[in-house]
Amino acid sequence: MSSPPESAPPAGLRTEQARRNKRLIAEYYDLAINKKDFAAARAYIGPYYKQHSTYGADGPEGLRQFVEWAQRELPGLQVDFVRMIADGDFVLMHNRGNNSPGTKAVVDMFRLENGKVVEHWGQVDAVGLLGQMGVIPPMGG
Repeated sequence: MSSPPESAPPAGLRTEQARRNKRLIAEYYDLAINKKDFAAARAYIGPYYKQHSTYGADGPEGLRQFVEWAQRELPGLQVDFVRMIADGDFVLMHNRGNNSPGTKAVVDMFRLENGKVVEHWGQVDAVGLLGQMGVIPPMGG
């Protein structure tokens, strides 16, 4: 097993940073997705915000548009956090979205800078959702 890079902080500081970053992302995600409260979620976004998924545009305006769309189109969407992994300024989330139709597995990754969200990548298990909807036959065993 290789050792951490020379510039990595001591293990105790990395652990505290991981806890802090996971807590920050959980709060941000809950406000933006579960509560659909853009004004409150906006406080967690850095001076720039790069959206790498196809679900929204860059910047705070892109997030606002997504939250407003979710308010209209997915008002019952609630996301349960299954697990979170933090490494430096990155936080990876495995989530379960519950709304009609079906339950979706979701993976999100965030990058933070100075305690603010500056990048997001996201992927929804669309194949699993299509199976739940009966659009495609069940797969796997």
